[in-house]
Amino acid sequence: MDYSTVIGNSKVTGSSANTTPSAAQQAQDTQDRFLKMLVAQMKNQDPMNPMDNAQVTSQMAQIQTVTGISNLNDNIKALGSQFGQMQALQSVSLVGREVLVPGNKLSWNEETAKAQGSFEISSPADAVKLEVLAPSGAVVDTVQLGAQGAGVHDFDWSSDKFDAKSGGYSFRITASKGASVLGSTSYAHDRVMAVNTAGGKLQLQLQTVGLVDYSSVKRVD
Repeated sequence: MDYSTVIGNSKVTGSSANTTPSAAQQAQDTQDRFLKMLVAQMKNQDPMNPMDNAQVTSQMAQIQTVTGISNLNDNIKALGSQFGQMQALQSVSLVGREVLVPGNKLSWNEETAKAQGSFEISSPADAVKLEVLAPSGAVVDTVQLGAQGAGVHDFDWSSDKFDAKSGGYSFRITASKGASVLGSTSYAHDRVMAVNTAGGKLQLQLQTVGLVDYSSVKRVD
């Protein structure tokens, strides 16, 4: 008897997801079926040509391997679920904190009474230019930030001509080294209002940006 036949016929399907047996139950059903077939084969074997002991041992080892893998998968799933719950509990401490997430919206800082934003460059730049955009998309101010090293940089922006506190303003960063334009990533400052774990996915509800994945948070202030 080839054990692969038993494995191939061991899948159980149901009419709905709620009736589908667990991986552990399927493995147990497969093991029971295999043992019944093995016993039946041994009872009906040719006395002049009995089963090879090595073949029986090999088949027993295969069924044990399948059962062990199934149990391991169940344990890994349980650990993953527990880790997700722990991560959700720890993330509750972020409520009320300020985080840095990808985006180009300026946020108002009550302490400094200025709008703020951040950007990241992967290599040093000879010159970095900040352009502030009104809600309409028009550039309303340009600030030369000078030479900047690689990494994340914060900046403040204030103007008596524009009400940055009202919101709606965004920014654009242009970094260069010599004649070459360097790539940059813009980040927005925002406040965590709530934690969302719907669908098994950890997300943060931010005051301005809205719902973002926890993995997208660049920094917590």
